[in-house]
Amino acid sequence: MRISARADYAVRAALQLADARDAGPLKAEAIADAQEIPHKFLEGILNDMRRGGLVLSQRGGNGGYRLAKPPESISIADVIRVVDGPLVSVRGVRPPELSYSGPAESLLPLWIALRANVRQILDGVSLADVAAAELPALVSALSEDPASWTNP
Repeated sequence: MRISARADYAVRAALQLADARDAGPLKAEAIADAQEIPHKFLEGILNDMRRGGLVLSQRGGNGGYRLAKPPESISIADVIRVVDGPLVSVRGVRPPELSYSGPAESLLPLWIALRANVRQILDGVSLADVAAAELPALVSALSEDPASWTNP
């Protein structure tokens, strides 16, 4: 699995909005500056997030962006799906739509298991969890394992 720059920027922007939820709407420029995201690129991402129902935009001098729902109810997976599509695909195809034969037949359950694990982690972590640095136990345990930090 590869996390695109677009997905990384979207999650960071959403976290910035989660952190400022009581301060009112944030301008795209402020988010871009705070997270060191190219402003024009961020505008496109925020528009996708608006169309996907994750953020609301408000025009005017006091305008900007804010989360459409509480950060506790928006998972990291929600953000990634809105800007990049399915969490796991093979050649752009979702695993259940694939079929293999012969010695490759066992690939399908492998891709399904991979997707299930990615979903378990990314659907199980909310913006609020990350913003508060309170990751679920499973995620913390995986990240604390020294083997998780090494390149095989």
